[in-house]
Amino acid sequence: MSTQGADVSPSGTGAGRYAPSPSGDLHLGNLRTALLAWLLARSTGRNFLIRIEDLDRARDAGTADRQLDDLASLGIDWDGEPVLQTSRGAEHDAAIERLARAGLVFECYCSRKDILAAPSAPHAPPGAYPGTCRDLTEEERGAARERIAPRSPALRLRVPDGTVPPVFDDLVLGAVHGDIDDLVLRRGDGTVAYNLAVVVDDAAQGIDQVVRGDDLAPSTPRQILLQGLLGLPRPEYAHVPLVLGPQGKRLAKRDGAVTLADLRERGTGAQDVLGILAESLGLARPGERITTRGLLDRFDPRALPKHPWVYRGLPGAE
Repeated sequence: MSTQGADVSPSGTGAGRYAPSPSGDLHLGNLRTALLAWLLARSTGRNFLIRIEDLDRARDAGTADRQLDDLASLGIDWDGEPVLQTSRGAEHDAAIERLARAGLVFECYCSRKDILAAPSAPHAPPGAYPGTCRDLTEEERGAARERIAPRSPALRLRVPDGTVPPVFDDLVLGAVHGDIDDLVLRRGDGTVAYNLAVVVDDAAQGIDQVVRGDDLAPSTPRQILLQGLLGLPRPEYAHVPLVLGPQGKRLAKRDGAVTLADLRERGTGAQDVLGILAESLGLARPGERITTRGLLDRFDPRALPKHPWVYRGLPGAE
């Protein structure tokens, strides 16, 4: 995997990060979020780290390298070596074991279909875990294991009784409320769940600033709960608006030329793309050529965008 060293020397402590999944090339929405994460970290004197979240997505051996190359071509640099999330299995297992010793883990034998079909508690959000396996007897657990064999049970967090869903203050969204339930810690196939992994990894890497798409804001209260139970620090959060396609849906390959490779084939280079992204953030004039270093001089965290950017095609993308 290629790496890109940083020639910025942050004077403060802590770090921001960008953590793509190697399930496909980065599109304009991903790149815009990465640029915002870089600007927020660098403008506040933090290091900027890259973590490849490769736990359970469909992976192509070359995707992560292409993602890193795309970031570098825009002028986004980072400190140290990118970290593969799959290399941190021992730390994930240790966190689950710590919760288990505190009596906060139980086996769950439910399929997704079972959960969706089960009666939900009043006011529970759709798909919330209804507690089916939370208090089974040993005899009932044995019967459930036989029923799902050879599939293994998932491991879920036993949320302590009386827990109040945490509210957090987001740099973009303001006060955010969310729901919590007995979330999955490890799936039946052995894969560690995102909420557990991201909490453990951010703390281990000293990340105290998380910038990501606002579609992930609803999962943040669960992560804050885990941080408290594991005695880990809470980073500051900035959930930024997504990029939408012309139909108002989340940007995807169906919207045409949306990756750097696509745009390059149509005559739009990386620096042109950087200028368009900067324009969408109110940091550059139409057609202006700018560098990431130049954007730092203009960037004001208080002016982070609060509305989605609708992609309607770029020069060379027709």
